[in-house]
Amino acid sequence: MSASMAYAGLWRTCRTLLPRHHVLSPAAIRTQSSASGDLMPWTSLSRPPWPEQPSPYSAEEEQSRHAAVVSTVNQRINLRDFGRLFAVVHFAGRQWKVTGEDLILIENHIEAECGERIRMEKVLLVGAEDFTLIGRPLLGKELVRVEATVIEKTESWPKVHMRFWKRHRFQRKRIIIQPQTVLRINGIELAPRLT
Repeated sequence: MSASMAYAGLWRTCRTLLPRHHVLSPAAIRTQSSASGDLMPWTSLSRPPWPEQPSPYSAEEEQSRHAAVVSTVNQRINLRDFGRLFAVVHFAGRQWKVTGEDLILIENHIEAECGERIRMEKVLLVGAEDFTLIGRPLLGKELVRVEATVIEKTESWPKVHMRFWKRHRFQRKRIIIQPQTVLRINGIELAPRLT
């Protein structure tokens, strides 16, 4: 007991004589991510676990294959030989897969009045039976045109949101009614030629 008290007293006196340097335990020292050079941690999403495969085709061969696909799609568009088009549009915070004459119920208020035509400008994808055009992230406004008509503006049926805590004499009741808009997709039009 007395030896431990002597060591504690010695430690206190030595500590006051030594200059104060903040010494951290090895567990408290953390390596910085920027020191290793990687700005992004290694995960299966950032880098897949398999090695990157080189393309089996040369650069000229890739360009010729790309040109062949673009010319085939251009021929289909010129001949109107693609059947029924579908599109994925981003509207009112959601993505919708639409075709011609579809009805969409949007739980949101739109500034357009009933009977007005609107254009959906955020088109993510357009496809047909034989080809699909994918935007990165959006397709150009000159390439595809999706138009819709406002059919009806109404409100949703009342939804009851009830909170209740038993044995606390607490209950709250909210009735939620949201504005709704019904849109009809008039048509999806493609530009006469891909660039």
